[in-house]
Parts: sequence; structure tokens; C-alpha cells
Amino acid sequence: MTRTEEHAYWNHNTHYHRLVLDAMPDPCDAALDVGCGEGLLARRLATRAGRVTGVDRSAEMIEQARARADRSAPGAMEFVAADFLRHPFPEGAYDLVCSVAAIHHMDFTSAVTRMADLLRPGGTLVIVGLARNRTPQDWAFDLAVLPAIVVIDRVHGKTDPAGMPMAAPEMSWGEVRGEARRLLPGARFRRHLYWRYSVRWRKP
Repeated sequence: MTRTEEHAYWNHNTHYHRLVLDAMPDPCDAALDVGCGEGLLARRLATRAGRVTGVDRSAEMIEQARARADRSAPGAMEFVAADFLRHPFPEGAYDLVCSVAAIHHMDFTSAVTRMADLLRPGGTLVIVGLARNRTPQDWAFDLAVLPAIVVIDRVHGKTDPAGMPMAAPEMSWGEVRGEARRLLPGARFRRHLYWRYSVRWRKP
């Protein structure tokens, strides 16, 4: 059993790790995981990327990520305890920049702009985030999918890492979609189960 498998767990965020992995460029020399938490996605990325950097402003989460780092993974891993918007990451250095359930902890416009700047030309940006219900259509969608979510949660067994910071999203689904498309022309926005959306964009 690899260390990545040993420390794997399932919840509404890890469910979408496959979406990120499927979007990875091939080859992927360098990847950046923004809001990496205890590093499960970074460890999965490291099996296919030459170098993976995880950043999180929670020192507790970074401590867990470093302790669980898979030393046997082909790619190198680095974990940084820092404010993503302030840390001096090199611009245009990453083939993949991703963020799962973290961007609502930051200013959306500033975070998306910074992520796009860090990508190499031709690189891929993948964001999985949370949004707030505002319209009757938003609430109707949630009511329609809730029975399926309850069943799947029971089947998988939902687990959240200890100490994971939580915050309620402020932007609505429509606001996220509109701002993402303004900042990232041609971006693909999709709404998913588990109160999540995805934004996928390839830098020209």
C-alpha cells in the first residue's frame, strides 16, 4: 500500500480530485495546488507531475501535509505555509494550477487573476469551488439532488481532516460564472453535486 492510499479518504471535496487529475496536461512538469489542506490532492498529482507545490495559509494543514508526503512518489513535493495572494510564486511557471474548495476563502477576482498569471502559456487552470444559493432555480437544483447526496454519503462514509478551516461562500452561482467567464475568456463552468462548481480554462 502506498502512503497516498494509506492516507486517502472521501468527502465532497476529494470526490472531485478525479476531475482535476483528468484535466492535467501531459506532460506536466510543475503543478500548484492552491489551498492544499493536508495534501491529499498534491500527493495524487505527484504521481503524474514532475514537481508539485502545495500552498495553504493554515500552518496546521501544512504540517499535516508535510508529515503525510509520499516520499515514494515519482514527483517532488513541496508544501508552503503562506497567503497565496502574497507569496512570491514565479509567474508563468506552472503547467497546472488547481484549487479545490479553497477559493471562497479568498477574494475571487484576485485569486483567479493570480492563478492565471502563474500558468505557462498552454497551461491548465482547474477550480472546484462552493457558491451560495440566491435564485429559486438554485434552491430547486439543491432539492432535486439532495436525496442522491444523502445516499452516496452513506455509501462512501464522509470524512473531513481534523483542523480543516471552514467558511461559507459569499458569491452566488451566477456571480461566480459571470466573473470566471469575464476573467478567463473561453472558460468552461459547470455546476455539480455536493454544492460544488468547476471552472476549467486553458491559457492561450
